[in-house]
Amino acid sequence: MGSRQVSDWQGRNVTVAGLGVSGISAARALAGLGAKVTVVDGGSGDAHEARAAEMAQLGIAVRLGDAETLPAGTDLVVTSPGWKPSSPLFAAAAVAGVDVVGDVEIAWRLRGPDAAPWLAITGTNGKTTTTRMLASILTAAGLRTAAIGNIGTPIVDVVLGDEPYDVLAVELSSYQLHWAPSLRAHSAAVLNLAPDHLDWHGSMAAYAADKGRIYEGNTVACVYNVADPATEELVRAADVEEGCRAVGFTLGTPGPSQLGVVEGLLVDRAFVADRQKQAQELAEVADVNPPAPHNIANALAAAALARAFGVEPAAVRDGLRAFRPDPHRIEHVADVAGVAYVDDSKATNTHAAEASLAAYEPIVWIAGGLAKGATFDELVTASAKRLRGVVLIGADRALIREALARHAPEVPVVDLERTDTGAMSAAVREAASLARPGDTVLLAPACASMDMFTNYNKRGEAFAEAVRALADEHA
Repeated sequence: MGSRQVSDWQGRNVTVAGLGVSGISAARALAGLGAKVTVVDGGSGDAHEARAAEMAQLGIAVRLGDAETLPAGTDLVVTSPGWKPSSPLFAAAAVAGVDVVGDVEIAWRLRGPDAAPWLAITGTNGKTTTTRMLASILTAAGLRTAAIGNIGTPIVDVVLGDEPYDVLAVELSSYQLHWAPSLRAHSAAVLNLAPDHLDWHGSMAAYAADKGRIYEGNTVACVYNVADPATEELVRAADVEEGCRAVGFTLGTPGPSQLGVVEGLLVDRAFVADRQKQAQELAEVADVNPPAPHNIANALAAAALARAFGVEPAAVRDGLRAFRPDPHRIEHVADVAGVAYVDDSKATNTHAAEASLAAYEPIVWIAGGLAKGATFDELVTASAKRLRGVVLIGADRALIREALARHAPEVPVVDLERTDTGAMSAAVREAASLARPGDTVLLAPACASMDMFTNYNKRGEAFAEAVRALADEHA
């Protein structure tokens, strides 16, 4: 860290909003640079008190139980991603003329003069998978890299750490982008756009605009989804460096300046000498794990960003072959009596569930949970022809049941009222009774999990445990 970066923070009065992972990371980093840091959090209890005590040992003040009042003398607020823009603390900051930024913005400001460039990824769904795919490709190319941002190690810790990187694969949520006005990536991708987190952003237009911030100042490529015109519109609206190109990805045959699929191959018509006449083979569709349509799209987006950074085709192939998806993302659990059981508990909204349902046929679908204000008519209409049957669980299952009655009345539906710990086991058994050999039983809830489970991971683990128990009975 150079003397200039240290002097920028010496003696500044910084308020950090939130005593979570990213808040603690930012607070420690800024205190280490000489800032006077106060952390505010509306929570209380033993866990919060323990964290506050740890912070106090570092000279960081913590105020618990009051997340609305701006500490006197504050000249910058650093927020954790989940805090809504409408929070009273930020209203007070606006009145006082104090800027509010996020941990990504702090990380960007703290980068040294020789810092690794960022290849950035956002979208409603597929961010984590694509970011990890990109990191795998970059690693296969012999580059020192890490998948960071909305996943893994806090981004401030990576920027200030001793590990030297050639390039970083950075996943960014709409929350993080909202609070990162200075971010300027080497290249970036918006994978898709569908209604999500509208309670936080206030409108679909505001949500899309925050996603579009990822393209601002790009120097080489703005990667967009040909099948989702809204992503291309964000590219058109962005203020980029001269010479930066729009590069599309498609599951169809690519046009010039696009990556796509031709006869089972992932091909590049963007980063070749003659985009009008040439196409470079990158990998086979079979190299993508799993080769579901939305995951092939993820692979193409990752390949586009890697190619924008100058990665050779062989490294794209090798990186995709080496990649293993995280748990609970279209994860094959087992085959039982000729039926495949697939865990996509991460499909917590309708857009993700529709992509998951499009990958299989015929399907016994396990769905339901907390709808978060979503409606299910479009999802059911798009997927009805693939459904052998449906098993519904969770608090808002009636919304899905009603959509099924409207748009797929012939599909058998089992409505489970149970919310106890054995509910998932019951759901798997009901699904097994509906399935026939060759079918897929798919957990793609289209809903959040917190009505019945701590998180989507626990929901997926309960599904896998129930499937394994079923398999043991058939062994």
